[in-house]
Amino acid sequence: MINMFSIRDKKRILILSFVICTLLAICGCGGDDSASASSNASSSSGDQAGSKTFAPEFKTAEFHEDKAEGNGEAQIDLSTTSDGYFGVLCNSDAKLKLQVFKDSDTYTYDIEQGEAQIFPLQCGDGSYTIKVMKNVSDNKYYELYTTTASVSLSDSKAPFLRPNAYANYTKSSDCVKVAAKMASESNSESEFVDQVYKYICKEVDYDFEEAKTVSTGYVPDPDEVMETGKGICFDYASLAASMLRSQGIPTKIIFGYVAPDNLYHAWNMFYTDETGWVSVKFDVKPGDWNRLDLTFSANGENADFIGDGTNYSDVYQY
Repeated sequence: MINMFSIRDKKRILILSFVICTLLAICGCGGDDSASASSNASSSSGDQAGSKTFAPEFKTAEFHEDKAEGNGEAQIDLSTTSDGYFGVLCNSDAKLKLQVFKDSDTYTYDIEQGEAQIFPLQCGDGSYTIKVMKNVSDNKYYELYTTTASVSLSDSKAPFLRPNAYANYTKSSDCVKVAAKMASESNSESEFVDQVYKYICKEVDYDFEEAKTVSTGYVPDPDEVMETGKGICFDYASLAASMLRSQGIPTKIIFGYVAPDNLYHAWNMFYTDETGWVSVKFDVKPGDWNRLDLTFSANGENADFIGDGTNYSDVYQY
């Protein structure tokens, strides 16, 4: 797996400590998302501005053992592909990795033994190959189990409306309860997103020590991030995605590079059908995906560093 935490160098991070809170409005993150965003309003995006109850019914993501296929060490549930995800449950005496292939895209994950995990089908409709790989020595793996899935999403934004391994929450999660309260007090989707944005900027500080010591394969716990009030870029992005998705706002966790220092970084993109923000200093592009970088905003970074969005290079989305 690619190292997601290149902001380990305190000197580099301190360069980012002067930036004002900012939200970038840009088109899509690749593939056909931008096209579908402009022409296909999300059925789960909620009511028009002025409604107090825009959030739809909570969307879960579950592993169905009775529908899973595999062998004694790896089980894969493909019964939910139309909802944009699949489930994995593994029990093995060795380290396992999951690989997901579609066209030229490859996603690699570490697998937690003995517990069901949810992974997104983030590359849209089409044929996916899913492999569970078993470690034999050092960095050498062999195929333990392989299957394919023909995916036809019910909604192009479906993979970004439910919990998964990188945005791991349930209806009873504390972050979901806080988000639900914010949603109930918001007059529109954009006002709700603004409230989440301000909350995370205020309540979560950048964790310089974690940035220096975090290991490859680290996955955030959104409730823990909220409780401790600190985290790295992945923690910010995971918490934001959990809060927004839980209230029906399609949200991506993006990993990629940010110029001018070519930092490998994590941020969010969310989808809105509305006409703009309520009581904020920046505009959100309606009917499109918009970039939300809470790490930079919470630490008061320089607007010149963030630029107009062209210095962000998206690599992976979850």
